[in-house]
Amino acid sequence: MPVAAKKSDSKKKPDLKTVSNSAPVPDAEEMTRFYREMLLIRRFEEKAGQLYGMGLIGGFCHLYIGQEAVVTGIQSVQEPQDSIVTAYRDHGHMLACGMDPKGVMAELTGRRGGYSRGKGGSMHMFSREKNFYGGHGIVGAQVPIGTGLAFAHKYKGDNGVAMAYMGDGAANQGQVAESYNMAALWKLPVLYVIENNRYGMGTSADRHAAGALYRRGEGYGIPGEQVDGMDVFSVRNAARQALDYIRGGNGPYILEMMTYRYRGHSMSDPAKYRSKDEVSKYKDGHDPLLILRRMMDEQGIAEDDIKAIDREIKDIVNESAAFAQESPEPDPAELWTDVLVKVEE
Repeated sequence: MPVAAKKSDSKKKPDLKTVSNSAPVPDAEEMTRFYREMLLIRRFEEKAGQLYGMGLIGGFCHLYIGQEAVVTGIQSVQEPQDSIVTAYRDHGHMLACGMDPKGVMAELTGRRGGYSRGKGGSMHMFSREKNFYGGHGIVGAQVPIGTGLAFAHKYKGDNGVAMAYMGDGAANQGQVAESYNMAALWKLPVLYVIENNRYGMGTSADRHAAGALYRRGEGYGIPGEQVDGMDVFSVRNAARQALDYIRGGNGPYILEMMTYRYRGHSMSDPAKYRSKDEVSKYKDGHDPLLILRRMMDEQGIAEDDIKAIDREIKDIVNESAAFAQESPEPDPAELWTDVLVKVEE
């Protein structure tokens, strides 16, 4: 097992390294909060899968089940002025940054109560109030957008950092390399998060990506780390170190989160390219919620308290599904609204 990375001096560029799976044991309050946040994402995504099966969600739907620790750990050390942009596997990111589950589910079902008034669906949902600049359907296209958000933070001098999430498949796109170059040249405050869930659609990372993805920034002088993305506290610790480095005026940073998705690439993907034993290995031995539950048991957190959280989350998710189904569909007249924005000079 690699040695745990030491916290870097914000004025000195840290060496490229791999972060240990181990992390300092947090207190019971923090464990409980993280458990609640990850469980909300898990149960919400399970419900979204059910609604898709019932025909209430149309188009594409990419579930985040298995990857909950990544966005939860990173979000826990962000500042309010930070911005977020990601790809189409985005519902977990929305919930982690505090967007209302009712509004998210209503958008998934194409209803007027959704964040994009029912016209965006899964891949086009935004919240300016939460600085969430969308999930994006074009592979890798969100990365230059995140780089532009970082330029805006630097221009405004608000000490904000742009979180630009991408999958392992998107990391191979040419526009990602162009973004690395620009961010390094201008020392832009951007954290590039590669959620390596082992497969780009149905092709394993071993077959589609040469070398370690966190080292892709070496040629531009961008430091990177590989992190156990199934352990929320390893994620939190690595993200805190990276954000300290970025806020110190040192430019971009890359975190490769080694994670795993339990479902197919999208709801139409039966995922026959991997074995049941492989999926079971992660579910039984590396599930982020189970890892945290074991820590909570060792900390002596009462089973009744955990069950109370389970009931609370179940109610929230059921209420979001009911709200989505009761919310009306958009009026046809809305087809032509929100297309252009008039800017006052």
